[in-house]
Amino acid sequence: MHSSGIRLLFPRLLTGALLIALVACSNQSSQSQYDIRDHSRDPYEPSIQSTNKKPITVIPTEILTNTGHTAWIPLQQVVESLGLRQKVTKDSIKIGFSDVMFQVQPGQNSAISNGRTITLSQAPIVQNGQVYLTAKSLSELLQTQVRVDSWTNSLQILPINNYSKVEDTPQQTEQKYGILGIAENRNELVTYAKKFMGVPYEFGADPYEKSKTFDCSSFTQHVFKRFGSSLPRLAREQAKEGTPVNRSELVPGDLIFFTVKGRFESDKIPGHVGIYIGEGNFIHTWGDPGVQISPLDTGYWKDVTLFMRRTK
Repeated sequence: MHSSGIRLLFPRLLTGALLIALVACSNQSSQSQYDIRDHSRDPYEPSIQSTNKKPITVIPTEILTNTGHTAWIPLQQVVESLGLRQKVTKDSIKIGFSDVMFQVQPGQNSAISNGRTITLSQAPIVQNGQVYLTAKSLSELLQTQVRVDSWTNSLQILPINNYSKVEDTPQQTEQKYGILGIAENRNELVTYAKKFMGVPYEFGADPYEKSKTFDCSSFTQHVFKRFGSSLPRLAREQAKEGTPVNRSELVPGDLIFFTVKGRFESDKIPGHVGIYIGEGNFIHTWGDPGVQISPLDTGYWKDVTLFMRRTK
């Protein structure tokens, strides 16, 4: 009886020992896997705390990891998730909303962020026809915090920064006065702008002479150039030119700037621009049908108007 009890007890003890060993191995394996995932993150990636008051965009994404455990993020998924537009050409990728905010070139560290040339830590790569950036380079490009969550295969992004600040002080627009000038030819400027009614809109449009298209800021730049004023290429940079004016002070030829709500860290950042033409209307380009005239004081544009500025 005693011998039989021992025989029954021994298999139970052996089974228990095996279970303990299996659990220990499982824990060790899990810890090893965690370390690999954790170390695969780029050390530059900032920790985005859940207590941060700024909203975090979480993007499920197909992350590539090379032998050095560097995570590469598909740029197109980021662009689409942030509600931006992308234009791919032979040499570059342009990204923005109504006009170009960012531009990268595969294999090149040089990039453009909010109108400024920057140097990315790692150049974009092309894999299976898609462009990929590391979290560090994406942070540098977007001027915000980007972090890869290896456990959920997702990307965490804080709102896009825009360090272009508009000052309510006069800025000197480069003038090339000859026969024409804006102050002396405001009605002529409006007439000239109307000649382009119906010209197609194209995000990130090349110069009109080449593309026969406009985006919002290339349109204003083209029109003002005809009258001797050299505006910068982007709306947020054009917003620094000239002097501020109130709605009651608007005259034909003044520039009107609009927000694109929810696209940036602050809704005070200009994302669209048009030219006031009088009688409460402005001319601009925005999707179909291209260059068009819209009312300023009613409808959609009334609610997203930021401010107006006048160049000489």
